[in-house]
Amino acid sequence: MSDVDFDIGIIGGGPAGSTIASYLAQAGLSCVVLESELFPRPHVGESLIPATTPVLADIGALNKMEQENFPRKYGAAWTSAAAADIADMGFQLSHGFRAAEVEFKERDQAGVDQEYTYHVDRGKFDLMLLQHCHSLGTAVYEGVRVRHVDLDQPQPIINFAMGRRSSQLRVGMVVDASGRHTLLGRQLKVKVPDPVFDQYAVHAWFEDLDRSALAVDGRRADFIFIHFLPITDTWVWQIPITDTITSIGVVTQKKHFNAARQDLEGFFWQAVDSRPDLAAALRRSEQVRPFKAEGDYSYAMSEICGDGWMMIGDAARFVDPIFSSGVSVAMNSARIASYDIIAAAENGGFTKAAFSPYETKLRRAVRNWYEFISIYYRLNILFTAFVADPRYRTDVLEMLQGDVYDDGEPAALTAMREITRTVEENPDHLWHPHLGTLRAPSAAPQF
Repeated sequence: MSDVDFDIGIIGGGPAGSTIASYLAQAGLSCVVLESELFPRPHVGESLIPATTPVLADIGALNKMEQENFPRKYGAAWTSAAAADIADMGFQLSHGFRAAEVEFKERDQAGVDQEYTYHVDRGKFDLMLLQHCHSLGTAVYEGVRVRHVDLDQPQPIINFAMGRRSSQLRVGMVVDASGRHTLLGRQLKVKVPDPVFDQYAVHAWFEDLDRSALAVDGRRADFIFIHFLPITDTWVWQIPITDTITSIGVVTQKKHFNAARQDLEGFFWQAVDSRPDLAAALRRSEQVRPFKAEGDYSYAMSEICGDGWMMIGDAARFVDPIFSSGVSVAMNSARIASYDIIAAAENGGFTKAAFSPYETKLRRAVRNWYEFISIYYRLNILFTAFVADPRYRTDVLEMLQGDVYDDGEPAALTAMREITRTVEENPDHLWHPHLGTLRAPSAAPQF
């Protein structure tokens, strides 16, 4: 395109932006990434799911994951302090509702020929992806802040600041990969707050945590752990970062967090102390990063693409961190979007109609995630029944692996929805007292 500085202008250099830049650069399109921060920088979302593996292979970065020596993630585990007398209702539960584990190798996944994915230090991981797209020919500007995108011109103009100096670039189209900054979402006023998943997290890193303290099987201590807390709609993540460092985060509803905004440490420990076994293990370790809060987790966009622009990753939608889906959705949305962009470039027009396959597929995938997460929170500790029972285990694993992009509803959702409805509609049901309180409306945000 001779009348532009770059074919594609990408706002944000995180996993979504770096991944789409790699795909497009491989296809011969000229790309520029505009990133506001200087990498490496810390970030949450430190555990990947297997659906990221084919993307990393596509862009030629999978071998770099091994070179970085990120901890391998072979599966996931859930623990709770549930009473031992909860009726099993015909489910096959080897550990009652107190624990459940799943290994990724239990189900073959298209495009994945390894039994593991990775836990990652996002500072190192994101830097690796950014450097990788640069090695493929992408121009990368760090420390620049995009102020506004002019979409009313024949070609979009990105206006940005580099220090005190203002500048602009004319591009063939704009990809918003700005993450939770949601630059175009805010500019175009298409951002829709989620009425249900109003989540906040407080997290830090700890050295020498005994990861096996709550594990059923010590050989699986390096799985990602989700610890249910006996506090309404509140849980803890446990993610290995190195051989000795573990990321711990408390996730809760905004209404529970509001009173603790000025005392992150107090809030964190009050929540963790509700599980004495977890608290004891944590207090024997050493905190090596200060507590940090993350908010505004959950939102949708009424539009995610238009003439000359598109949103991907967290810039398009984020629901909840419960299943480590953020990086996977970011990278897979970049993959799917790249197909439409490459085809549009060949056909001579970056129109909204050209991006229809991407929009349809992403909305379907995130709708599946949304319902899965909604039902998960409603089931609360009862979710472990579906993980543990052989009748449902493989279908649940399909979702946990990130296989949500194909046509049709995942079978796990059907079974979980039906059982949840049965319990909800019968106040005398033996499981009814154990349901969570979150209940997503039938008219959820646009996707």
